Order: sequence, then C-alpha cells, then structure tokens
Amino acid sequence: MWELLTPANCWLLSIAAAGIGVSKSGFAGVSMLHVLIFAYVFGAKASTGVLLPMLIIGDLMAICFFGKKAQWGEFRRLLPPAVIGVVIGTLVMKDLSEAVFTPTVGVIIFVLTLLQVVRLWRPETFDKVPHHWTFAWTLGLLAGVATMLANAAGPIVALFLLAVALPKLELVGTSAWFFLTINVIKLPFSYFVLDLISLESLSVNLLFAPVILVGMLGGKWLLGKMPQKLFDSFLLAFTGFVAIRMIFSGIDNASPQLQPVPPSSPEIQNSR
Repeated sequence: MWELLTPANCWLLSIAAAGIGVSKSGFAGVSMLHVLIFAYVFGAKASTGVLLPMLIIGDLMAICFFGKKAQWGEFRRLLPPAVIGVVIGTLVMKDLSEAVFTPTVGVIIFVLTLLQVVRLWRPETFDKVPHHWTFAWTLGLLAGVATMLANAAGPIVALFLLAVALPKLELVGTSAWFFLTINVIKLPFSYFVLDLISLESLSVNLLFAPVILVGMLGGKWLLGKMPQKLFDSFLLAFTGFVAIRMIFSGIDNASPQLQPVPPSSPEIQNSR
C-alpha cells in the first residue's frame, strides 16, 4: 500500500483528506470527491477500508463543532434501516470482484450526484414527501448499502434530512452523529468479514488525518463566506464526469499503477 504513495498520489490524498473535513462541515456535495480519489489511488474495494477510519475522524471533529444541534428523533428513524443496509451491503460486497465493483461504485456515485443536483436546484421536489416510516426505511436502507459499498451515503442522508425540513446546523449535527454511529458499526464488517482494514492501512490514515482538521476549519469558514449552491455545483459537475468514466472504463484503466504488467510477459518480449 505504501508503494502507491507517490508524490502525485500524496497530493491527491491530501486534497481528499481535506475534502472529508469540508464535507463534514456541511458541504455535502464534496463527499463524492474523496471517494473518487481514494478509489483511484487504492482501487475501488480496498479504498473503502482505507477511507473508513478517516471518515470516523471527520465525524468526531464534526460532532465537536456541530454535535449539540442534533435532532435525535430523525436520527432514531434513520438508523435501524441503515444498519440493515450495512449488513446487505457487506454480503453483496463480499462476492463482488474488482471488475464488477468499480463500475458499481461509479453507478452509485453518478445516481447520488444526480440526486444531489435535484436537491440543490429543485428543493421543492422533496417538500411534499410524507413523514411516513416507509420513506425513512427506504432511504435508510439505501444509505446503509451505499455507505458499505462506497462510503457514499452522504447525499442520501442529506436528502432525508432536507425532506423533513431540518435547518442547516441541525442537519449537519444530526448527520455527524448518524455517520459516526453507522461508521463505527461498519468497522467490524470491514475488518473481520471483508479484511479491508490492516495496520498498514491504519498507518496511512495517521499520515493524512491531520489534513482533515484543516479541511474542517476551511469548510467552517467557507460556510459563512461562499454560497453553498455554487460551491457544490462545481464539485458535482466534476464528480459526475469522473463517475461516468468509472462506469465505462473503470478505475483500473485510469490508474496504470493498479495493473502492472509483469516484465516477463510474452507480449512484451515479442514487442521488443
């Protein structure tokens, strides 16, 4: 894993770590950025294990800044179906090969990006959603599966909390407690069942964890200085483009590091 930490990749991972902090401070559209970068560097499936502890660090920081504003009623409505979704996502993920997993992540990211665009530009679409248990359970299950497969449940949870008309600070605080809880629940699945977390991956987490705080402070400052709709729109355009690229070509084709060709390959010898 450390052999993948080239100077260029370290810059990318630093941007991604800062993006975790920014997304946890209320800019939900940024959440797709670090998913894509970690998948590019480490591969779609392995990246979920590297990213998970860093997300927990970001959740803890978000609670320090916004945790007092949480709405526990909405937290309790969303958590049970999300936990079931995590179990479903684990079972699905265990049997997926990297070749299938990469475009699957791309599809998830692309669909969630479209939902985020609708949420930003047509918020009235969700104004009349009934406060019914089926709505919470549907989005909760989707959030659990998406967070297990791709650490990409942010837009789904944001859609739910927006639909129930939570103010911005309450939305961020409730999200922080929800994701801390669900990410801690995911730890044993990632470690014992899927074998995606190791001492080596944790050492990578320690290297980039301080950058999360930088992103958190930057996001907190941006929240009061820059229109969130404009900020998220640029990032959504970027993530949508890269998600399409993942669907059709896959992370492996985009990163030569992940598919080294053995020097003794007959094709190489014949071409010399």
